[in-house]
Amino acid sequence: MTREEVYRDIESALGAVPSFFRALPDSSLAKEWELWKRGELEESPIPHKYKELIGLAVAAAIKCKYCAYFHTEAAKLMGATEAEIEDALHMAKNTDGWSTYINGLQLDFEQLKQEVDAAVQYIREQQAVPV
Repeated sequence: MTREEVYRDIESALGAVPSFFRALPDSSLAKEWELWKRGELEESPIPHKYKELIGLAVAAAIKCKYCAYFHTEAAKLMGATEAEIEDALHMAKNTDGWSTYINGLQLDFEQLKQEVDAAVQYIREQQAVPV
């Protein structure tokens, strides 16, 4: 596709061509648009709202204000509530914080796996018990 054809496709999907697409060189514009469109606009096993909440959590963890803004607005567009957005951000904070702590302590990975597996098994057993 030519640059103009890609721009028309982007405009038909988004109403305009964002600057981040305009900045791409001709050699990668069509490929990047197809990948972006597939990841952001097409159906997938993960519903759009949850994909955007994941995107927001990742954006917050990598501290990208561009991605954080985009994924916040996209999550809202897909029906995410303020509470869901806040929860996704808390999840990112917890994951990032615990990762920093555990990696800094250099805890034994195999031991951690055994402990997680035991906790998961325990919770499964608790959930299987009728109340």
